[in-house]
Amino acid sequence: MCRNIRVLHHFRPPTTREEIHAAALQYVRKVTGFRSPHIADRAAFDQSVDDIAAITERVLASLTAAGPERTREGEKEKAKLRWQRRAGQAG
Repeated sequence: MCRNIRVLHHFRPPTTREEIHAAALQYVRKVTGFRSPHIADRAAFDQSVDDIAAITERVLASLTAAGPERTREGEKEKAKLRWQRRAGQAG
């Protein structure tokens, strides 16, 4: 899984459309191998991002929540701790 795609479910404040779009864009970039598609492929690329964003919004809205809500600060702290553990293991 691409490390740049983050969990979007069960956040306080709720996940924004911009965050969902950014995740969809990252996904499409990953599976196509394009950071920026050729002009001939732009429409298909953009439509794919929009479709995936819409599906993501739909699935997030339909999921039930269990456990405490996530916060962006808490997720950043967990990522920092993971990075520190990896850096400690590498050194």
